[in-house]
Amino acid sequence: MIAVLDTLVAVRRTAMDLLARREHGRVELTRKLRQRGALPEMIETALDRLTEEGLLSESRYLESFVSYRARSGYGPLRIREELSQRGLQRSDIELALRESGIDWQAQLEDTWRRKFSGQLPIDARERAKQGRFLAYRGYSMEMINRLFSGRGMDD
Repeated sequence: MIAVLDTLVAVRRTAMDLLARREHGRVELTRKLRQRGALPEMIETALDRLTEEGLLSESRYLESFVSYRARSGYGPLRIREELSQRGLQRSDIELALRESGIDWQAQLEDTWRRKFSGQLPIDARERAKQGRFLAYRGYSMEMINRLFSGRGMDD
């Protein structure tokens, strides 16, 4: 049964249910509440109150998202793009990536080892294949070249 979001209490309850499952950004939460039929002015009021109470936090959302995607093997370029598409501010994204404490080169090496069993490319075709995969995952060509040259490994 779909709840009707025609009161501030219903909008708040739905927002809190979504936040109980995982952290959300304000833009994402607004979109989900709109899809459920909530009025824009009720959404803003409810989200402002949740923010004041500390239940809705962009910084917590950013920290959680960066950590989750990095553990899944994604690099900073891909994570930055995904967060931008979710409507977050570029400066907030950059701050979250810097403060994450993640060693991106080590993440790259771990992702590469899991996918390619730690086998450096033996020819140009294999190098291109591995490079495309790692670039798609969000690692810069500089980092990938450092990995392939052996400079980033076990320093």
